[in-house]
This record gives sequence, structure tokens and C-alpha cells, in this order.
Amino acid sequence: MLKVGVFGTGHLGKFHLNNWKEIPEVEIIGFYDPDPKTAAAVAEKYQIRRFEDAARLIDACDAVDIIAPTNFHFELCELAIRKGKHVFVEKPLANNMEEARELIKLVKESNVKLQVGHVERFNPAFLALEDVPLQPMFIEVHRLAEFNPRGTEVSVILDLMIHDIDIILHIVKSEVKNIYASGVAVMTDSPDIANVRMEFNNGCVANLTSSRISMKKMRKMRIFQKDAYIGVDFLTKKTEIISLNQTDDPNGFSFEIETRNGKKSISVINPQSPEINAIKMELEKFTESVLQNKPARVSEMDGYRAMDIAHQILQKIKYNSINS
Repeated sequence: MLKVGVFGTGHLGKFHLNNWKEIPEVEIIGFYDPDPKTAAAVAEKYQIRRFEDAARLIDACDAVDIIAPTNFHFELCELAIRKGKHVFVEKPLANNMEEARELIKLVKESNVKLQVGHVERFNPAFLALEDVPLQPMFIEVHRLAEFNPRGTEVSVILDLMIHDIDIILHIVKSEVKNIYASGVAVMTDSPDIANVRMEFNNGCVANLTSSRISMKKMRKMRIFQKDAYIGVDFLTKKTEIISLNQTDDPNGFSFEIETRNGKKSISVINPQSPEINAIKMELEKFTESVLQNKPARVSEMDGYRAMDIAHQILQKIKYNSINS
């Protein structure tokens, strides 16, 4: 049994509480939220003990779930790790790179697990590609959202685009060579819309567009590789694979087209996406990593790498705005 303490019970924190309650191997010891009104409502609704002191809650549990605002991530993570507690922390890992590097150091020196909440790794549309060989050479991503004041303590890069940065770094097995970026602050003091081009040492190129001031929602990734196109819709949780071959997959069909080099067989497959709750699954995998001593599904280094690229992008945007 894993004893868990929850830090932050806002919009996303309540989703976490609901899902923790459905995991048999977990006991929720209590929660910490500095807002008296929110805390009172949560304590009454969920019948979970409220701790008014963060350190006391950490002492009482085996693992902590940190869904607090980003500027509190380092303080809570550091306190938990130094007390030998396992950590699940929402993305981004920390508020700045100095804090992130210190957390990496602390985790290495301790015997604890740390998982970062890059929830799109557990999206059914992405999980449908687990058995598909991925060797991307060009990636195009659009992640658009309507404006919501929640989460605007960080830029759109760290709020939305970081999901796609993490996915791209996970599937492109190469180092980033060049980054080109532009962004504009419209509703807040940091970029609310941004376009980024990432070039990798292996020749792969990724173009990313993120906006939190859109009139419509979109979360699509298009992956192009030799002889195949793969479309991933994180919003509808659907996946499509079009490739140059025949298929006997029951979820697809084939047809032929005439080309200058003769007939080519085209297959179109819509893999069955598993019906899962992504938030619940990431918490289950964290629980499994602790209880069975397995590597975290999205490790502290994964979180660090995504955050590092995100901050490089922000520096590029800042440089371009100063010199424009």
C-alpha cells in the first residue's frame, strides 16, 4: 500500500484526487492547500484530512503528488526528496533551470522515484503507436486552446507546447541541433502564441505552433517518415497511419495508385486506441514504479530535457523581440 499526500486541490488537483481514490494500492493520507475556502470544500466533499502544515503531510506519507502552481514545485519537491519521499510533480518540473538542475542532483543522491506529469504520453491516441516503428523525419504540431486565466503564471511554451516538446524528444532519438522561435504576448506578460522550428542532428525537423488565445481547440501531431504518414489527434484520441504497403490489419484497408514508377500499394490503418483515463494511468504507473521499484515512466530527466528545450525557446523569443 502506497500512502500518498496531495499538494494542491485546484482544478487539476481534484481530478488527481478522484483518480487516486480508484487505485486499490493507494491510501490518500491527506492534502495540503493554503486556500482556506478551497481546503474546506475539498475536505468536506472527499472526506480527506486537511493538513495545514506541508512538512507534516510529507512526514505522514510515502509519496507526494504536487499539483501546486509551478513556482511552488521546487520548494515542495526538495522538501519531499530530502525526507526520502517519492514524488509525482506536474509539468513543468520546476520554475527555472537552476531549480531543475538542483532537483536532478537531489534525486540522483537519494533513493526515490520522481515522475513528471507529461500526461500526453498516456493519451490513447499516442499509446496506439506503441508497436509502430517510429523514425520521424518531419513533424508538424498544432496545439491550440481558448484563453483561460488558469495556468497563465507561465508562458504558452511551458503551459502547452511543453507537452509536444516531451513527445517529440521521446520519439526522435537524436539531439537538438538548432532552434528557431518567435512568439507574442497578447493577453499576459509572457508569450501566449508561439511558433518553433527544431532541427535535430539526424536531419529530423519539427515545426510546433501553440496558442492559448485561439477561438477553437486543436491538439494534432503529424509525423512523416520514409514510406509513411502518421496522424495523432490528442483531442479526439484517434490515430491514422498511411503507408506504402499492403495491409491485412482488420482496422485498415489497402488500395493501389498509379505512379511514374508503376503501381504503388497504399494502406490506411486506424489503430484501435485503448479506452483509458490518461491521468489515472500516469498515477498508476507512478504507483507501480514505487511499489515494484521500476523506472519512472516519465523520469526526472525526461522532465528536465523538455524544460531545457522550452527555456531555450523562451530565450530565442526574448532575443528576437529585443533585436526586432
